[in-house]
Amino acid sequence: MADTTTVQVNNTSSRKLVLDRKNIDNNKKAYLVIKRISDILLSIIGLLALSPVFLVTALVVFIECPKANPIFVQERVGKDGKHFKFYKFRSMVPDAEEKLHELLDYNEMEGHAFKMKNDPRITKVGKFLRKTSIDELPQLFNILKGDMSIVGPRPPIPREVKRYSDYELQRLYVTPGLTCYWQTTPNRNDMTFDEWLEMDLEYIEDRSLKTDFNIILSTFIAVFRMNGI
Repeated sequence: MADTTTVQVNNTSSRKLVLDRKNIDNNKKAYLVIKRISDILLSIIGLLALSPVFLVTALVVFIECPKANPIFVQERVGKDGKHFKFYKFRSMVPDAEEKLHELLDYNEMEGHAFKMKNDPRITKVGKFLRKTSIDELPQLFNILKGDMSIVGPRPPIPREVKRYSDYELQRLYVTPGLTCYWQTTPNRNDMTFDEWLEMDLEYIEDRSLKTDFNIILSTFIAVFRMNGI
């Protein structure tokens, strides 16, 4: 992965960002310490405050899919390519991963990620969980463990990362997050993977406590509007 400077091109952010890896963490040490402390405190508060929601959601998911674990565990890729177990409330049928190959031709997002608005694998309860973003709540455990942060690029799936170019691998320079610029963008599923990527790289370059606060605020607004995150 090359370490160079920013160059200009015509795209969503009007430039193509090539990040200087050496300066990403070295110039933001105080920010990273405060960010990690905030992640720990917010995840603990969230887990305690939302424990009734966890219990009710797990019960409802179990009733709909009694033969499957209410918590869906998937391998994801984090900072510097480290793999970790990623948690979500189950929103798809138990054999969703096996059925994916049947739907690849219907992918509605250009690039490596798979997105399908009316994915037939999503359950009735799952549609509500996704609409309200409740399915994402178990990732508070990932944040507490340090696999993820509140704010950061969404963690990709290993099969997607295998297809990444060196430029795209820059998404893995930082700890992935629960929410990011892309997550709070209206009609985000209409965006291309390249547009999503540029937003992630823009965040990595500009991240600060103020930026994180603004993204968290935008996330609450998106959840309130039931846009999903």
